Order: sequence, then C-alpha cells, then structure tokens
Amino acid sequence: MTDSSAPRVVLAYSGGLDTSVAIRWLAEHKGYETIALAIDVGQAAPGEMDRVQQRALDCGAVESLVVDAKDEFADDFVAPAVAANALYMGKYPLVSALSRPIITRHLVRVAQEHGADAIAHGCTGKGNDQVRFEVTAMAVAPDLAVEAPIREWGLSRDGAIAWARERDIPIPVSKGSAYSIDENLWGRTAECGILEDPWAQPPEEVYERSAALAETPDEPEELTLAFEDGLPVALDGEKLALRELIAEVDRRAGRHGVGRIDMVEDRLVGIKSREIYECPGAVTILAAHRDLEDLCLEQELAQEKRGLESRYAQIVYNGLWYTPLKRAIDAFVAETQRFVAGEVRVQLFKGHAAVVGRRSERGLYDLSLATYDEADQFDQSQAEGFVKLWGLPTKVWAQRQGHL
Repeated sequence: MTDSSAPRVVLAYSGGLDTSVAIRWLAEHKGYETIALAIDVGQAAPGEMDRVQQRALDCGAVESLVVDAKDEFADDFVAPAVAANALYMGKYPLVSALSRPIITRHLVRVAQEHGADAIAHGCTGKGNDQVRFEVTAMAVAPDLAVEAPIREWGLSRDGAIAWARERDIPIPVSKGSAYSIDENLWGRTAECGILEDPWAQPPEEVYERSAALAETPDEPEELTLAFEDGLPVALDGEKLALRELIAEVDRRAGRHGVGRIDMVEDRLVGIKSREIYECPGAVTILAAHRDLEDLCLEQELAQEKRGLESRYAQIVYNGLWYTPLKRAIDAFVAETQRFVAGEVRVQLFKGHAAVVGRRSERGLYDLSLATYDEADQFDQSQAEGFVKLWGLPTKVWAQRQGHL
C-alpha cells in the first residue's frame, strides 16, 4: 500500500544489482516511493523487459514502467554520432555515453507526468555515467532534484549483495558474477573482475556479440551499405529502418569477430580504466561512412570535419549532449552530410571490416583527372608553375635563414 504523502522518485532501472537494491535503499534512507523506469535501447532479448518490469515490483517499486525507445535511440542519438564519426580516443563508439541522454530525457518526462519530486540513477562515484545523467538533467530540467543512492551509499558489490539478501530482495546476480555489463543497440561494454588488470587477456566468456577469431568463417563475407545524407538506409539493396539495419550489420559482422575493442580509457573523473567493448555493427558502419566521406567531401571541408570529430566525441563522452557547443557542431556536421550519398562495399573477415569498394553519383572522384592512361585530361604542363609557387616560401626561407 502506497503513502500518498511520501515523496516519489523516478529511478532509471536496469534490472541489475545496483538499481534493484537502490529501490529499497531509497525507501529506508530517504523515504521515497520509487517509480522504476526501464528504457529499452536495444539491450534486451525478447521477453526480458517483461521480467525486468516485474523484478522492479518485486524489489519494492510502487510502479514499474517500460519504454520501447529503440527507434528513438537509433534515429535521435546514434544517427548524429554516425554522421560525426564519433569515436572517443579514436576507438570507442560511445555505446553507453549515447544512451544516457535518452534515458534521462524519459526520466524527466515520467517525473513530470507523475508529479515526482526527483529522478535517480544507479551510478557509482568513479564512473562517467553519473556525470552524463546529472548534467543532462541540469540541461533539460534544471530545477529537478537528482538522487544517486549507490554513490551516496558507497557499498561494495559484495556488500550490496549481502545487504539485499538480508532483506530478501530478489537480486538478479550471484556473488560469483564476475563482470558489470552495459548493452544497447550500438554495442556492449564489460568491466570488473579480471578485466581490471590491463595485462590480462579478456577471457572468451566476456564476449557475446562477436566470435573468437579461431571460430570465425574461413571465407570472407561481403555486404553493401547504401547511404543517403550521411546515414545508412539500405543493406545489400534492402531498405531498412536504422535500428533494423544496425542490428543486422551487428549480427553479420560479429559472426566474423569484428568490433572487439580492448582499451585503457581516460575517464572523465580523472582515472584510467581498462574497458572491453563489443561493437561489430558500429565499427563496420563507421568505417563505411568515413570512407564514403573521403569520396564525397571537398578537401578543406573534410579536413575541418576531421578536426571536429574527436572534439565531438569528447563532448558526448563528457555528458554534454544538450549544450550549445554540441548543437552548433551538429549543425555543421549536418551541412557536411548533404552530399554524402552512395554505396560502400565492406568485406568482413577474421576480425576486420575492410572497405573494398565505394561509389557515388555525388562523389568528387573524377577518373579523367585521376587516371594515368590515355584518357588523362589533367594538364601536367601547369604543374611546374604550381610547384614553384607552392614552394616559394620554403625557397626564400632556405636562402635567407635555412642554414641546416
């Protein structure tokens, strides 16, 4: 039975250990009634979200809600990241970082609809996600309070398990669970356990979306991605919604061991962390998109965009999705994508997604200028004057100052 006078909080509920115990902790220590909100951004197997919804109620939530946001996530969050070739530290496709703004957006919406006093997340004080949730909330609902029970509590993983068992909370893990997993349409992350040793090779049990190289096919597989306005719209000639296309490319690329990323990552809070990512679809799609840009973008524009891509990835990684700078770069990126259209052939083989062909009616490649055969229309006689003018500053410097 609920207390109508009790404050309410909307908790970002994953169904895992931390958010499951957070429901009871928020009640015991803060007096909150908890509305559990689970957002499906492509992490769940069929039927799993129904189990997550029930688990929240079993753990003490007064309401348990599930939102299917897979298409919204793909169209509003993954799509801009593809257009920007967003890779943090040149490696990480921002799997978790992309999902936090959409989750927070729905937390705020549900809190407003239900008259809740606060929203809450299950992040620790050592990770990046606490920043992403809270800074996003500051941007979209600056007057709404945010609770961080796990950070405030400071209990270890084993301690949380013991605390839950003392209260008969039906937690979904055992003490032997080695890894902390986060997953969505764009990829999968794993940490904790032996993965905290950067010298140790990740055991094969860590991976779920990609095959070990020894178990991949001995023959390559080729797929063709069609792009319009910088976004993939078709796979092997079949038009697909972005969510469906990502899932299918992920499946096919993962079969060939593509997309495993083992990196030491610079976290926003100032520590280095060893992270394992599985992103077969993301790695393949980003490789194809970047290659098509090489064909379609004018040289100066391409150079300027490359310089902004790492900055864009850092902005998203740092939880600044809803900020003026992010919005401004999005506008620039959107302008660059107007003529990024065509097809890219990608060969999948033994952990690699290699572009083997590309074509575009809007591409800037001109065979009559590039060829060395008889069809060459490039006027080589003009090159001598160009070289002299281009090298003139160097020549003057060498004559006056350049005594090496």
